[in-house]
Amino acid sequence: MFKILIIEDEEALVAALKRGLSAEGYFVESSSNGREGYLLASEKHFDLILLDILLPEMNGFEICEELRKQGNLTPVLMLTAQGDELDIAEGLDLGADDYLVKPFSFVVLMSRIRSLIRRTKRGSIEQTTAFGLFLLDPDAHRAFCGEVEIVLTAKEFAILGYFLTHPRSVISKRELLDELWDMNYMGDPNIVEVYIRRLRQKIDPLLRAPAIETIRGVGYRLNVDV
Repeated sequence: MFKILIIEDEEALVAALKRGLSAEGYFVESSSNGREGYLLASEKHFDLILLDILLPEMNGFEICEELRKQGNLTPVLMLTAQGDELDIAEGLDLGADDYLVKPFSFVVLMSRIRSLIRRTKRGSIEQTTAFGLFLLDPDAHRAFCGEVEIVLTAKEFAILGYFLTHPRSVISKRELLDELWDMNYMGDPNIVEVYIRRLRQKIDPLLRAPAIETIRGVGYRLNVDV
């Protein structure tokens, strides 16, 4: 049975989510306090976390950042009361996997949850992958460029791994969405650009040239010869 943690302080919303998710066969725990929710997420295994931004004692951004710092790669679906692009960008930059703007329909929520859980399983790399200066060790979740270790989130790790298993190939945004998100993904397709930008920010300073090239109108290609 998949386990979901809800960290949200709107009691009516939590009660409705618990009823709906339990009816769908999920085991659900919840916390209305940010710090207590963070401790739950740190100490127990969950398959997904529904995380509000505005919380008492510790906000959603802080929770997501601390979980990623400790190596916790549980998928995080961030809930925001408004479609503020800065909030969304900050959440993604701190390691959130997706977001939903309130109010949202339960049907859309379930689609996002199923997609996140599926793509986490599908996006995993099963064996050590190396090409050019890059090496990825999935068992230890460690990535290297030459002798320098790169700290990557789960989604960044999956994207770089996909490029390494398709060396010198041009990969479209649609292909990345289908393979590492889900072919039924209903969110903003520009999320791919967000993750490509984040990978570039982490990798390019270690190289003589940009690691991921944009092939205008087609997609992206990993430059393994830099």
